[in-house]
Amino acid sequence: MTSPLPERAGRRCHNVLNPLHSTLYFSPDLARELAGVGIDDNRGAYFAARSAALGAVGPGTVTATFYNFSHDLVAKHVPEVWRTASPETVLAARLRAADATLRRLLGEELIAAEETAEAAGLALRATEACARTARPLYAAHADLPVPDEPHLALWHAATLLREHRGDGHLAVLLAAGLDPVEALVTHTATGKGMAPKWALGTRGWSREDWTAAQARLRERGLLDEAGELTEAGVALRRQIEAETDRIDLAPYTHLGAAGVERLTEITKGLLFTALGNGAFPEDMIGKE
Repeated sequence: MTSPLPERAGRRCHNVLNPLHSTLYFSPDLARELAGVGIDDNRGAYFAARSAALGAVGPGTVTATFYNFSHDLVAKHVPEVWRTASPETVLAARLRAADATLRRLLGEELIAAEETAEAAGLALRATEACARTARPLYAAHADLPVPDEPHLALWHAATLLREHRGDGHLAVLLAAGLDPVEALVTHTATGKGMAPKWALGTRGWSREDWTAAQARLRERGLLDEAGELTEAGVALRRQIEAETDRIDLAPYTHLGAAGVERLTEITKGLLFTALGNGAFPEDMIGKE
């Protein structure tokens, strides 16, 4: 009989799998590979790489599934990217970039380690209980083949688990009445989100958009005059994360408590190695 999961075990596992997956999107290897197929703008490369599993979709689909990006920014790059390179070409370039990124950040010894293969097997087992229903980014990625090499299989499984949780999280944000900028502002105010300069620089919103969102949040009693979350704001963010946990529980329940603990342990070690090798910009997270 499977042991019950400890509280927030799934979230803790997600919190190491997600950044390991996300190393790709901050990697010079992705920029190089996408430039090699003709997409030489960083924003265009990101939109193409993350949405390619959906096919040659238009800007509306990307805006809907990514949630916190300005539609105007998306429309500058989509569908133009598909006139430059097909989704199939982009997916192949993305996998080459993931391979190069992980080899650079982890080193060949960890790439070939038995623990990496073990983590891949555990993560793939967890994905067996993911559901396609109402989860478009997950469902699109679930239709892709699993790479043969263990480190890429782990990255693929991390992608599935990340997008599965992410699709559910967007539904929770929508139910909570947080629009894209408000979601960014409240997440940043927790101290765990992307710093405002990064959010504004990558998501396509202006400082005026950010200030207007803060004003709306103050009117709802979620943000104070100093830009900090009020008690109600803190409670709402906790509720959002708890509800996201609840609707993302199936893969981790399927894997079981021991499997989740082991996957978290191995992936945490891989992530710490990647972080030590400069996987992310130092000033990316914070309130300033």
